Amino acid sequence: MKKQMALAALLALAAPAAQADGISGIYRTQPNDNGQTGFVQFYDCGGKTCGKLVRSFDKAGKEITSPNTGRNIVANMNDDGNGKFSGGTIWDPGSNKTYKSKMQVNGAVLNVSGCVAVFCKTQKWTPVK
Repeated sequence: MKKQMALAALLALAAPAAQADGISGIYRTQPNDNGQTGFVQFYDCGGKTCGKLVRSFDKAGKEITSPNTGRNIVANMNDDGNGKFSGGTIWDPGSNKTYKSKMQVNGAVLNVSGCVAVFCKTQKWTPVK
């Protein structure tokens, strides 16, 4: 019985470490239809992963003021481990629509997908150094 309790305690301590892959930092979005990009900063939001818009740029790369600065672009993602995230949403400020989303880290690139029914669109976001 003591061995089972010790094993259970070890597993309970190891579980958060296994889920701690996470994502942090700031990523540059792929340009939208107007050529604008944004910097999205990821953070923990109550045990989930969220990302808020922290800066915006026009198609020439000049920083612009956006009414969406500080708003969540990515919300309530589950960290599935191994660089995969699911169960959250992504908000497109250009269309003011929210889509079911999933993300996956592949090397230095974050693949972000937004889906409606069976139709999905994927963008590649790159880390800001």
